[in-house]
Amino acid sequence: MTQSPRLRKVGETVREALADVLERDVSDPRLALVTVTSVEVSPDLRHARVFFTAHGGEERYREALEGLESAKRRIRQGLARRVRMKYLPELAFSIDTSVDEGMRVAEVIRGEHEAGRVPPEGEDE
Repeated sequence: MTQSPRLRKVGETVREALADVLERDVSDPRLALVTVTSVEVSPDLRHARVFFTAHGGEERYREALEGLESAKRRIRQGLARRVRMKYLPELAFSIDTSVDEGMRVAEVIRGEHEAGRVPPEGEDE
């Protein structure tokens, strides 16, 4: 979904505030090393999809998602203290797999370099 510059700016403001809330206001150990990567805000500003990543595997993501859902009320309260909006958006949490996908691609490329099938960057064949 393409967002207007205004919605992107609101989303970035909400992302920064949520990162601060998770760091300072929420002490759930399931949320250790959870990073809010982006926020998409609906055009009416009543809903926000919060994308996050957590270091670890599938089990770690499940724990982080459970922790975020469990702390949703406290997270919204912290957000309300940091961001002034006409409507405080309802939060929906989603796993951002782009970081993991990027790491897998980098590993494949590294393996190809080590196997000699792809020349190192900057070298021509």
